[in-house]
Amino acid sequence: MRRVFRFFCLYALPVFAVLMSLQNAQRCVAEESDQKVTVQYEFEDVVVVPASAEERVLEQWSAKRASEYLEAGAAAWTKSRKCISCHTNGSYLLLRPALTDALGKPSEEIRDFFIAKLAQHEEKRPEELKSKGITPSELAFLAGGLAEWDAHVTGQLSAETRRALTLMFKAQSDDGSYANQDCWPPFESSDYLSATVAAMAAATAPEYLKSIDEPSHAAYEQLLEYLRETEPAHDYARLMLLWTAIRVDGLLEQDEIHSMIEMVMSHQRSDGGWSIRTFAAPEAWGSGNREAKLLEEPDIDNPASDGYLTGLAIVVLLDAGVAENDLRIQKGVAWLKSNQRESGRWWTRSLNNDKFHFITYSGTCFPLLALAKTHQLPVLASE
Repeated sequence: MRRVFRFFCLYALPVFAVLMSLQNAQRCVAEESDQKVTVQYEFEDVVVVPASAEERVLEQWSAKRASEYLEAGAAAWTKSRKCISCHTNGSYLLLRPALTDALGKPSEEIRDFFIAKLAQHEEKRPEELKSKGITPSELAFLAGGLAEWDAHVTGQLSAETRRALTLMFKAQSDDGSYANQDCWPPFESSDYLSATVAAMAAATAPEYLKSIDEPSHAAYEQLLEYLRETEPAHDYARLMLLWTAIRVDGLLEQDEIHSMIEMVMSHQRSDGGWSIRTFAAPEAWGSGNREAKLLEEPDIDNPASDGYLTGLAIVVLLDAGVAENDLRIQKGVAWLKSNQRESGRWWTRSLNNDKFHFITYSGTCFPLLALAKTHQLPVLASE
């Protein structure tokens, strides 16, 4: 038995690491071909047109169109790609449950898919769970989505969410972070950002921290220590840390929270919106592999407001205690209501390439949540 174990450590593990590195490298160059994009999402009779800056702006914003876009995108991605992606169905289950009162119950089919993926991950060996790749981050989004479902749909912790959180903590890196890619910003660009998702997942699951098992509790404390001690790479990471600190009591001091609120406010554009491009220098995203692309953009010195960061900023600021009637919040809300596109989404240009612009998906989730928190979202649940 010792010889077998020694052979595994000396030979099998290095080979496994090389294979994972090759797999990650392939993932980083995926979707970089010159293929012409004719749809953003597609499966059978569900077809979502490509995202474009030229798409017509609606004269009157429509919650119904936005909701239809979210449901179509999540369903088509899940059925066609059969994976959990941070930018689409990962964002759906992480954010859509909070819109239950207005938009109705989220898709049971998406939740069932997450649970099926959970079962698949539970079959993996420990070294596969902790691999330097996307798996730990995927588990953070998986657990976070199930936790949000419990918090907003059922109001109680489910056995599946507990399983997901337990597995998530088993995938934690030795330093307390969650391994991620470093080439697809913003979602797949740093271990730090995935760590914020993991911390919020544990803090959001109803009553979970009151009954957490000892190994998971130790991992949770290590996670919080990592977030306290690690300097965020840019203001986008600070924004995510602020959002996490709102849910995790004691993660940051009040003066730190106040300073971060002011930082977010300082990024507001003159038209009332926010732009993700002002929250990090081009070379600061992940490994810096998107620097050349971002520097070539014509509005690099004065980037336009986008749906993703405008929605996210408003959500985080409101959660941090900024008043709904604050003029800066109201300007942001006005921007959202006057910049929705015909497809129902809000435009956000991808940080990675000018093909699918999948960030417009989460860049529609956040605006809807911001509008719900400011009592601008009509109730569609009965329609």
